[in-house]
Amino acid sequence: MRRFLPLALATMVLAAPLTMRTQTTDEASKNAKQARVALDAMVQAMGGPAWLNMKSQLRQGHVAAFFHGKPSGGTTDYWEYHVWPDHDRIEYTKHRDVLQFYIGRTGEEVTYKGKAPLPQEQVDDFLRRRDHSIETAIKLWLKDPQTILIYEGQRLAERHLADQVTLISAQNEAVTILMDTQTHLPLRRTFEWRDPLYKDKNLDAEEYDDYHTVNGLPTPFTITRFKNDDMISQRFLDHVTYNQDLPADFWDVNAAERRIKK
Repeated sequence: MRRFLPLALATMVLAAPLTMRTQTTDEASKNAKQARVALDAMVQAMGGPAWLNMKSQLRQGHVAAFFHGKPSGGTTDYWEYHVWPDHDRIEYTKHRDVLQFYIGRTGEEVTYKGKAPLPQEQVDDFLRRRDHSIETAIKLWLKDPQTILIYEGQRLAERHLADQVTLISAQNEAVTILMDTQTHLPLRRTFEWRDPLYKDKNLDAEEYDDYHTVNGLPTPFTITRFKNDDMISQRFLDHVTYNQDLPADFWDVNAAERRIKK
């Protein structure tokens, strides 16, 4: 979403005659309320207060990578832990001997060779997706009175009719969510970002399918990621756990390094 959009909308409203300005403001307010209703319905469908207050989640499964929309190899086993708002740990391979930590704004990897910072491009990509996740949009952006809500009508997503809503944060970052009109569960999340080197815009998208209810929380067991409409990865979940108690040293990179080296 272009950064000048909120300013342009405000300029159009102020420049219009009073009658037209009032009408435009009323229409925008009505549209924002419609967007809010759709988002509230999505939150309730995902579990309501239980989802909002969820302290941790573990997703276990396997992931496949794609290049230009075609599989680039087999699948890799992984265990992904997330604690709101900024602690993520991913373990790869059957032996769980490749670990990646994204804590705060940093990223580190632990292997049998020891620990090392992850490539900055990889860290930026992960943090960008975390910053534009549905969880962030609902738990942070939606609480900010400066966030703009836009209901954009109904679209098709995953062969389902969906309500489309865009949230624009106070920092002029935007996230678009498509929600099934019948179940109200999210089907697709997208956002745009500008490449720091080439300055061109990129579209990051995730699609959610094969929902199962785990501990009262509907959970997508298939998550497909796209970049500029090309499929780049697909995750298939086998097991999900919510609100699991974790060891005291779980987020200690040094402790993980000692365990891997044994």
